Amino acid sequence: MGRRKIEMKMVKDRGSRQVTFSKRRNGLFKKANDLATLCGLEIAIIVFSPGGKAFSFGNPNVEEVVDRYLNRKSEPIPPASEGMFEKENEELIDLVKQLQLEKKKGEMLEKEMKSRGESIKIEDLDLDELLKLKESLERLRKNVRMKESELEASSSLLLLANEPVVEADASASKTSI
Repeated sequence: MGRRKIEMKMVKDRGSRQVTFSKRRNGLFKKANDLATLCGLEIAIIVFSPGGKAFSFGNPNVEEVVDRYLNRKSEPIPPASEGMFEKENEELIDLVKQLQLEKKKGEMLEKEMKSRGESIKIEDLDLDELLKLKESLERLRKNVRMKESELEASSSLLLLANEPVVEADASASKTSI
C-alpha cells in the first residue's frame, strides 16, 4: 500500500489530536537534535500540547538559548565546545551500539542454553529471582508430597483388593489373612 500524503489541516477529534501531537512532537525534537548536531547550532523549541502542557527541547539547553536570544548576544559557540559536543555524540553512539551488541549476545546465549537444555547457575541469580525459585521449589515439594500420598493410598487399596476376603462363619473361630 505504501505511505500516503496526509492533508495538512487541524485534526477535529480531541483524542486523535492529542495522539497526533505526541507522535509528531517526538519527531520534531529528533529533527531539531539532528539539525543541531549536523550544523553545530544552538536551538530551542517550546511547544504547548492541546491540553496546555509545555514541552521543550534545547541544544545545549533551552535556558541558554533563550537567554542568548533575549539578551541578543551574538557570540557563537566557542570552537572547543563544538568539538566537545561532537566527541560526546560519537561516544554516545558507540555506547548505544555496544549496548545493542551485548543485548544480542545475551539473547543468543539464552537461546543456545535452552536448546542444549542447560540451566542457569544459581550464583548468577539476583535476590528476586532466588525468591521466585524458592517459591517454585516449595510448590514442587508440596505437589510431590501430595502425589506421594495419593500413590500410597492407591497401593494400599490395591493390596487390600488382592487379599482374599474371609467371610465370617459361625463355626469358624479363626480367620486367615
